[in-house]
Amino acid sequence: MDQTTRVDVLVVGAGFSGLGAAIRLTEEGVDDLIVVERGQDVGGTWRDNSYPGAACDVPSHLYSYSFALNPEWSRAFSPQGEIYDYIRGVTHDHGVRDKIRFGVDVTSAQYDENRGRWTVSTTAGEYDARVLVLGVGALCEPKLPEIDGIDDFAGPVFHTARWDHSVPLAGRRVAVIGTGASAIQVVPSIAPAVEHLDVYQRTAPWVLPRIDRKYPGFERALYRRVPGLQRAVRGLQYASRELQVVGLTRTRAALAPIKALGRAHLAMSVRDPELRAALTPHFEIGCKRILLSNTWYRALGRRNVDVVTTPISRVTETGIVTSDGAEHPADVLVVATGFHVTDSPFFERVRDSAGRTLADTWASEGMEAYKGTTVAGYPNMFVLMGPATGLGHSSIIYMIESQLNYLVDAIRAMRDRGLQTVDVRAAVQNAYNRELRENTGKTVWLTGCKSWYLDAKGNAPAVWPDFTFTFRNQTREFDVSAYRRTEVDRTAAVPTGQEALR
Repeated sequence: MDQTTRVDVLVVGAGFSGLGAAIRLTEEGVDDLIVVERGQDVGGTWRDNSYPGAACDVPSHLYSYSFALNPEWSRAFSPQGEIYDYIRGVTHDHGVRDKIRFGVDVTSAQYDENRGRWTVSTTAGEYDARVLVLGVGALCEPKLPEIDGIDDFAGPVFHTARWDHSVPLAGRRVAVIGTGASAIQVVPSIAPAVEHLDVYQRTAPWVLPRIDRKYPGFERALYRRVPGLQRAVRGLQYASRELQVVGLTRTRAALAPIKALGRAHLAMSVRDPELRAALTPHFEIGCKRILLSNTWYRALGRRNVDVVTTPISRVTETGIVTSDGAEHPADVLVVATGFHVTDSPFFERVRDSAGRTLADTWASEGMEAYKGTTVAGYPNMFVLMGPATGLGHSSIIYMIESQLNYLVDAIRAMRDRGLQTVDVRAAVQNAYNRELRENTGKTVWLTGCKSWYLDAKGNAPAVWPDFTFTFRNQTREFDVSAYRRTEVDRTAAVPTGQEALR
């Protein structure tokens, strides 16, 4: 704990983005690299979100690294356990597990302008890094609701991302707060077992049928034995998802068939007119993430399930009181209220050379980066899944791999040109984001709903407002001219490697 570990590249996080960085940089020949991970295993959100029914809403073949396709997916939409196993398998197959330090939480990271390096404090000592790669993910910090009395509840209270598997639900009264992507998977999974389930809905989501199926053995065998077949299927899935971009970002008329499908799905699944009215969305489809489920509406129609649309007033020791004064008893409280995406607490831990946090920078100037990856004033820092890289329609792994192309080429350029630091020019970043905001203004995300896509200013900095292949083209090469640069001082006696300094 009294030593500092010197390293060339420090990666924070061992989820899809952090592991991808470790693999790609290792292949590039970067051996002086360490990954710090606060958990005890790889996997990120797919390690943490183990709630009942957890699964991906992106097709399995599309939700994987392009360099590590998996012919063994069991279903068209993979369950959480399979994705978790996939990530662990890729970590082993690419030999990067020994580069990971588990149980290491970053408490602060500050840039030292005089040395052109980052000082990173953790729960397991200090690191001195030339390059800092943030792979902390967008869905890593659960958001808890600010409800009066919630701390006074006598029973178990937990977020879906921190599911307490030691708590039995069978025969108990359970309350689920939220109707987002996690809730629509949890509720159908636990409804048959509980005595009674109250689902607290603030806004009815758009829900489409989930075109899921089990992959038979012969199909998986074909993927293993026929070269290019799985990649072709992946390409078709990618193209079909990209078609949604027209409606999301250009003309909402293109979303009409999807909207009609959503209304038909609701009408056919919910016969009770009163319940159907409560579950009818009143915002433009696509403004919030479109959800997929074949069981959500059916679960809400069960006799032991009530949908509560009256706002919550407070929580008591024994249940929830709504604004109409009604008391709803509960034994267990499940919070499905999403994550801190545009306001992650981790941003408070990252400081520039003057001590200004990334959270302060983004609070005053807006959450923005250059190509979603670099931030002016924070040299040699690369943010994976940064501003304007999220998606509402396709696989985030495609965006991560695009950023990895940019990161790897940046490290290559720094090595080949003898650069100590690169810092994106503020004017370049500002121009890039002005264009992004102009494009985002035309999208469905700014049509009046509240979602995790938006920040406190009402902008949508979390999502990419175009086809994903345009982002891939933007990040194909590192554009050195967009950056202020300093060269390595070859006359200074600077230790190299992972040398421990007193």
